Amino acid sequence: MEVINKIGRRKTAVARIYMTPGKGDIKVNGRDYKEYFPFEVHQIVVQQPFAVISGGNGYDLKVNVRGGGISGQAEAIRMAISRALCEYNGEFRGALKKEGFLTRDPRMVERKKYGRAKARKRFQFSKR
Repeated sequence: MEVINKIGRRKTAVARIYMTPGKGDIKVNGRDYKEYFPFEVHQIVVQQPFAVISGGNGYDLKVNVRGGGISGQAEAIRMAISRALCEYNGEFRGALKKEGFLTRDPRMVERKKYGRAKARKRFQFSKR
């Protein structure tokens, strides 16, 4: 198996992964993923695709991620890993799709409009 290169997105975060056969090391921006994501919740999100296919410790991942916040980055990595696993073995697709890991979540922050305090909030109205 050669290197599988995939991309995942969530909000404004973009994750590019390079998956090779190995012993299960995950490097995010040159650091171990447990160091990069200090909260266990985000570590679990990154590991979810491997838990769904039950036993994905045979892959080394090199991840480049930019933009967004820490949660968006973790979910972008999850999507990229899911896409790479589908390319490696098509039988994984059904289980990953059922969990929703292959679906791009389109929700983004709404832009601020001129003449308003925020995207939808208005300034206080004074009748007199």
